[in-house]
Amino acid sequence: MPKQLLLLWAILCSGIITYFCLTDSSNIPAVNFPSIDKIVHFCFHFGFTISWILFFKKELKGKAPDDYKAYLISFIFSVFFGITIEILQSIFTVTRASDVSDVLANALGALFGVFTAIAFKKQIDKI
Repeated sequence: MPKQLLLLWAILCSGIITYFCLTDSSNIPAVNFPSIDKIVHFCFHFGFTISWILFFKKELKGKAPDDYKAYLISFIFSVFFGITIEILQSIFTVTRASDVSDVLANALGALFGVFTAIAFKKQIDKI
């Protein structure tokens, strides 16, 4: 798959996450499920990290031994992206607030994304 398409996909995923994290929460249907917010944060950053790993693996192909840089860059990018979103929520939204436990859920989702990508390395390398 061309790296431009992977980049477009990663940017699209990032944009969707940004939209849903910064949109007025009263516009989102309420779901009565314990910890749904943390599950959503975990899933967002799992997908975010996987999408950026796909791009960075293609971008760094042949430049980074064992692809560790693609995993590391994607993980760090996801964590900082999550922190930035939390800060922006406290500054630009009225219906949302920053939450350290959201940052933790983001980081766990990113970490699980890295471990999943490593577990499926052979399949990912074919993309």
